[in-house]
Amino acid sequence: MNQILHITARDNANLQRIRKLAQDGGAYRKIGSIWLEGDHLARAALARSHPVTLAIITETAWADAALRGIAEAAPKVLVVPVALFNTISGLESPAQIGFEVPHDAKTALQAGVDSVVLDRLQDAGNVGTILRSAAAMGFRQILAIKGTAALWSPKVLRAGMGAHFGLQLVEGLSPEDLDGLKVPLIATSSHAQKPLHRLDLPQPCAWVMGHEGQGVQPSLLERCATMVTIPQPGGEESLNVGAAAAICLYESARQRST
Repeated sequence: MNQILHITARDNANLQRIRKLAQDGGAYRKIGSIWLEGDHLARAALARSHPVTLAIITETAWADAALRGIAEAAPKVLVVPVALFNTISGLESPAQIGFEVPHDAKTALQAGVDSVVLDRLQDAGNVGTILRSAAAMGFRQILAIKGTAALWSPKVLRAGMGAHFGLQLVEGLSPEDLDGLKVPLIATSSHAQKPLHRLDLPQPCAWVMGHEGQGVQPSLLERCATMVTIPQPGGEESLNVGAAAAICLYESARQRST
């Protein structure tokens, strides 16, 4: 049975907690829950049977049967005025509904599986894009080296478009932790001699995607079995890391399928 509460007070304890989750990208690590704003992320969580603890929905959206049905998947529902919902939103154009879901921090990597290693990537859009590409191409494990943008931050969640819920995400790793992965690491470099499309890629493997400006750090490069380059006949110096990751992951998936 759902608990449905109509809230009008700005200082409601639940709303204060959600404001922190919405506005502080790393707050989920301390609070232990995640804020999913918008019906797309809410539906993605439900589609993967991710547990939900709280729904917040505007009075306007509550009158919409489809959105009300999403909200009622939560055991506790707060119905709030649009203006009050806007005070917790992290978006310029706030959504009408959101979920709070528990955050189960993964601390151990899974050995022997296709993975993507994020080495200190800073841009939330790049990180979310890579998560989407990984999920689409069958790479189910994301390993984030310390210094990478928070994987469950609102910005990365929005860029990931629901991919998070089909992935194993491990944060806060050191290069040494990857020794337990037990699969070959592959990095890209514009200075490498081996073009991607001419290599027989190992299966499984782990693609290492480096910092937007500095690339892959030396201690990780030392652990890579292969360095590859993506040919760029147009003459650009380098690709955006999100685009490079999509190309590499597609090539791995293509070779895997054949």
